[in-house]
Amino acid sequence: MSRISTAAKVGLFAIITVVASVFIYRFVSKQTAGQGGYVVWALLNDATGVPKNSQVKVAGIPIGQVESIRLQDGKARIDIRIRPDVPLYEDAAVAKVSSSLLGEYFLAVAPGTEGKPQLQNGDRINAVVEAATTDQILKDVADITKQVKKVADSLAGSIGSKKGEENLKDTLQNLAEVTEALNQTVRENRGSIKSILTNVERMTNKGEPEVERILENVRVATKDVRELLHKGEEGQGSPGEVRQVIERVNRASVDLEKTLSNLEKVTGRMERGEGTLGRLSKDEKLINEVEGVAENVGEFVGGINRLQTIVALRTDYQFLTSTVKSYVELRLQPREDKYYSIEVVNDPRGLTRFEQIDVDSTNPNDPPHYREVRTVTTNSFRFSLQFAQRMGPFVGRFGIKESTGGVGLDTLLFDDRFEVRQDLFGFGEVVLPRWRVSLGYEFVSRLWLLAGVDDILSAGRRDYFIGLQLKFNDDDLKTILPFAPSP
Repeated sequence: MSRISTAAKVGLFAIITVVASVFIYRFVSKQTAGQGGYVVWALLNDATGVPKNSQVKVAGIPIGQVESIRLQDGKARIDIRIRPDVPLYEDAAVAKVSSSLLGEYFLAVAPGTEGKPQLQNGDRINAVVEAATTDQILKDVADITKQVKKVADSLAGSIGSKKGEENLKDTLQNLAEVTEALNQTVRENRGSIKSILTNVERMTNKGEPEVERILENVRVATKDVRELLHKGEEGQGSPGEVRQVIERVNRASVDLEKTLSNLEKVTGRMERGEGTLGRLSKDEKLINEVEGVAENVGEFVGGINRLQTIVALRTDYQFLTSTVKSYVELRLQPREDKYYSIEVVNDPRGLTRFEQIDVDSTNPNDPPHYREVRTVTTNSFRFSLQFAQRMGPFVGRFGIKESTGGVGLDTLLFDDRFEVRQDLFGFGEVVLPRWRVSLGYEFVSRLWLLAGVDDILSAGRRDYFIGLQLKFNDDDLKTILPFAPSP
């Protein structure tokens, strides 16, 4: 009875173990495969260390597994099953990443840029980052070892021998002598150097050619030293070459001493007020004149920078006469509260002027002396030149309006995007002056819609119009205006 009980226990334990194993396998399979998903594939040059059913990760988190590995076009084709909740995009990339030093790898995937087309079932990942294999690393280490061995053999051949030790000793002795000579030169010229440094900022441009020549000598000497060291590594160097380099350094130090002496002479002349620069630094009247010119130039350039050049192109359609009236306006605005307006107008009514003619007649049917007043209308452009001053939302204008005297008043509202414009002009052309009222609205940036009534006071000449205006600030005109011809 005891044996049967023991056998039953063993059988029950085996059944439980099998059920647990099946459950664990199904759980791991679901976690790895992601319960379905979609399959993408990539071509790798080397799939060593990437077994079937191995994990595929994004940022170290498993998102799928390797479903199959097979040969295609001489490369390893790897099919990857991705979880359905993980999207990959058309610029996704895959790389073989080492997981340990034992040659184990896993596939790391970069999902790509969100917003681009997603990869579907059966699509290919085109971007593949190939990792370096262990064989390649060992080969590179072997090559580096060979190069290090060559350098060590070269050093041993050039310095390790008795002759090499003597050459190195002579070289160090020569360098010590050069250092001492340079220290002595600096000590002897310390006072001169201090005096020169106080004026070096003003004399930089004066001494620039000499400094460039010295730097060129130093560059050549440095190049020779590098070549000498390179030859020394190859066992071809000699103490004589080092001496030549030292001689070049000595010549460069002599040139530097001459240059410093010349700079000291020049600064001395400046302190005494000799030469152009000396007079400029000592003559107070000349300095004041130069400063005044500089201030005037600064004010002129600053005014040009502040100036705004506003161009307005306008076309109106007049309903009663069925004609089109065009305007071209240039505003020169030095400040926000004032501007000067220059305008050219193509008016279908033409330009009207009056002529007074005194006639002496011998005709018995006419008076012996009488006067004729003629009204002459020509198809000519009209011109406007007005000065405008702004006070809050109101802008007052005064000057010439369409070739006659005129005044105007503008009202600007809603951040200057709505305008009520009134003009009163044409005094003397007809009995009543010409009064024009228009409304303007900037419905699009720089583009205005206009409508209004022209010649309100005259019933026979009154007309209604609607138009469009393009208004913009042209900065290029600011650079042209100073060079424009003046009368």
